[in-house]
Amino acid sequence: MDYPKDIKNRLKRIEGQVRGVLRMMEEEKDCKEVITQLSAVRSAVDRSIGYIVAKNLESCLIEQQEKGESAEEVIQEAVNLLVKSR
Repeated sequence: MDYPKDIKNRLKRIEGQVRGVLRMMEEEKDCKEVITQLSAVRSAVDRSIGYIVAKNLESCLIEQQEKGESAEEVIQEAVNLLVKSR
């Protein structure tokens, strides 16, 4: 899959957030602040997973439709990927 630039940018922002959390820990910031930032990172990762799965599902469904094949297997694979990521 050719990943779009916007998903790569999302992941770079997440990378920056993680570096920020590490910096907070090195500066011995309050635990609540660190946890709040880690929760934001987790949310960003979850949204990125959903986006990647959705884009992949979209392209696979189009491909299946063009072949005249059933999309059930592709849909089930996408559901499994989302469930596994939780």
